[in-house]
Amino acid sequence: MTAELHSPQILMIRKLDSIFPLSEEERQALQGLPVRIALFEADQDIVRIGDHPSQSCLLLKGFTCVYKMTSEGKRQIMGLHVPGDVPDLQSLHLKVMDNSIATITPCTVGFIQHEDLRRVCERYPRITAAFWRETLVDASIFREWMLNIGRREAYTRVAHLLCEFLMRLKAVGLATDNTFDLPITQAELADAIGTSTVHVNRVLQALRADGLIQSRGSQMIIPDWAKLQEAGDFDPLYLHLRQEEAK
Repeated sequence: MTAELHSPQILMIRKLDSIFPLSEEERQALQGLPVRIALFEADQDIVRIGDHPSQSCLLLKGFTCVYKMTSEGKRQIMGLHVPGDVPDLQSLHLKVMDNSIATITPCTVGFIQHEDLRRVCERYPRITAAFWRETLVDASIFREWMLNIGRREAYTRVAHLLCEFLMRLKAVGLATDNTFDLPITQAELADAIGTSTVHVNRVLQALRADGLIQSRGSQMIIPDWAKLQEAGDFDPLYLHLRQEEAK
């Protein structure tokens, strides 16, 4: 399922509205933000650690990841982002990037100048509150990822991550009937959950054998949502979605 890009701001509005109720006037203000569209190939950095960006990126199509590298060249993915997310919103206030953001798939990205974001925030204080809530939700997701990587078995980690993706994609209208696109390689899943590619392959086979997932190409199908939630020790509370979005 894809989103229409005739209005690039609509995904950001939909995402913010899933965690913070926006008025029609506030939606119109966000709709008026100037957005410069850029296309990226897969496995391409959008911003790098140490950069001093003057703009933030709005993900319109595809998936991106936040990552850091060890001195030995090993990558840890610390977050995955879906359309509607602004992965580097913190750069509006933190002048230097302390992580890198890269594409996982080919992506369409909208760049919004910080001065335009500041202007709309000054005029509409509740939009400032919505962005603040967005950064707090990102922090909540990060805490859940720490628990997932640090204390759960690989089988549970993958199930949990799939549950999270389904909920986040549903919130922006990009998943229906427990089916969604997940064009992520097993190597990228391994970097996200802190294990080997071989082990991820075994876990995916086990989830299929247990009837918890089905796949057709990049399409992921969840036949039994309740059982996948149980397998993933998944409680959507940490996503802080508005009640109607969390169902």
